[in-house]
Amino acid sequence: MRPSSVLTQNTNTPLKGTWPDALRRFDGWLHARGMAEKTRRAYGVDLEQLARFAGERVARDLTHNDLRRFAGWLSEAGMSKAAVARKLAAVRTFYRHLLEVGEVAASPADLVSSPKRDAYLPHVMKPAEVAAVLESIPASTPLEMRDRAMFEIAYASGLRAEEITGLDVRDIDPDAEQLRVEGKGSKTRIVPAGEPAWRALSVYLERGRPALAQDAEPALFLSKTGKRLSTSDVRRRLTGWVRRAAVQGRVSPHTLRHSFATHLLEGGADLRAIQELLGHASISTTQTYTRVESGRLKKVYALAHPRA
Repeated sequence: MRPSSVLTQNTNTPLKGTWPDALRRFDGWLHARGMAEKTRRAYGVDLEQLARFAGERVARDLTHNDLRRFAGWLSEAGMSKAAVARKLAAVRTFYRHLLEVGEVAASPADLVSSPKRDAYLPHVMKPAEVAAVLESIPASTPLEMRDRAMFEIAYASGLRAEEITGLDVRDIDPDAEQLRVEGKGSKTRIVPAGEPAWRALSVYLERGRPALAQDAEPALFLSKTGKRLSTSDVRRRLTGWVRRAAVQGRVSPHTLRHSFATHLLEGGADLRAIQELLGHASISTTQTYTRVESGRLKKVYALAHPRA
């Protein structure tokens, strides 16, 4: 079997042996631990690829060498190091589940190291660029009021796209100038937002949302039909405002989140505080922003130092 066939096999073809039951039980195990549906689906896809690679062999019969070969085949099929590393993380979680329920005595995945990921520096906007985008959004229609409030909040609090769409009216506390956010793994955190965000949100709640609201929809940010927005709606609307502001580069809700974190770091905030604000489970994820700051300083040094 060629490596690419592991990825391109018809997913309508039934999995062999006990794999379907094993994957159903694994999904139930993840659900019981509060893992988000999107992540569970991604894990399901990753484990189906392992199942098709394994063929007739059951999970408990696979060795660490088999899993290394699986990782190698994924790489040969053209997958990036980051994608292979993510799939191996799913495999490790799967075997941790099998270990917990007593189906294996030890996890072969623990003996398989992930490929070292290429250095990744997220795109970060300058504060003036963020201001240009936000201030280009007028407040003359309900949808414009919504967008201004939505992206002011996104940047002010460093929210993921899923967190923006997941906000309900009851999650905001204007008096305390903070909001309750449900992040990855159904983990809740309380985050502050600044005055410009609250001013924009106040306008939207007073004049914009009532014009959009229908029935008893609890979502904070509503579509023109009065329903909760999707993440694709958020990305599409932001792209339109970025184009209007003539800001260069690809900008997504996650770009606003990256910019939020980097601007905090440049302003003197410590990594632990930024970690809590972003809802990162590990400080190592937050440390990405130290590389962004380091890269900026190197550019400044190269331009300014006489012997750089």
